[in-house]
Amino acid sequence: MAYALITGGGKGIGKAIAMELSAKGYNTLLISRTEEDLIDVCNTLEKTYSVKAHYFVADLSIEGIEDKILQWVQSLNIEIEILINNAGYGLSGYLENQDLASLKNMMHLNMVTLTAITYAFLPQLKKQKKSFILNIASTAAYQAIPGLSVYAATKSFVLSFSRSLKIELMNSTVSVTCISPGPTNTSFMERANLSERGLELVNKVHMQSEQVARVAIKALLAGKTEVVPGLKNKATSFLSWLLPKFLIERIAGKLIKNVL
Repeated sequence: MAYALITGGGKGIGKAIAMELSAKGYNTLLISRTEEDLIDVCNTLEKTYSVKAHYFVADLSIEGIEDKILQWVQSLNIEIEILINNAGYGLSGYLENQDLASLKNMMHLNMVTLTAITYAFLPQLKKQKKSFILNIASTAAYQAIPGLSVYAATKSFVLSFSRSLKIELMNSTVSVTCISPGPTNTSFMERANLSERGLELVNKVHMQSEQVARVAIKALLAGKTEVVPGLKNKATSFLSWLLPKFLIERIAGKLIKNVL
């Protein structure tokens, strides 16, 4: 059976996507920086679904990590048919109050690493009879968000990159899909440095990782270009397109200010 490579596959949405694909019979290659999480997920996948699951421990924000990942996959004598660019994180706060090194690290992981891994594996993917790329953006991609300015900009990049790549590969065997989830029950919110009040508010509207994964894989295999899971998230994204940008950005800024 075919193999899927999943970055950030040790927890959250990445783990849920691995479960969803394994349930459909796909073997998986999981990458994360926490070996304990990876071992646990791989064992679960192999025991539950009788598939093969391999893992590679790596800090995906390191320059040139795509070469090491490609070498690892080649050493297994495997060619992938699905690439899931899931790894990423967010930081909140006003620009002048944040740590520049941390912002650069986030930007590198969310944009540079995603692009580099896609570039590295594209030759493999184009050799397959049918192959897929799934990039994880966010509803934050649809508007500027004061207080999440850099994070939102990185996700706008992911969305724009995915749309363009879809057209570039239109005459190939590779299909590109971008999913833009809203708040989801992962460790993302804690890492984003939201206040306790902010976490409480977000937890009231979040989706489960498993829900996002089901929507994502259904859209991926159907060849859709772009999907926003959840009715509330769809409505928010639509309003971001419909209403004047300055109005949306002021509203977003006030909402984020309440959770910082």
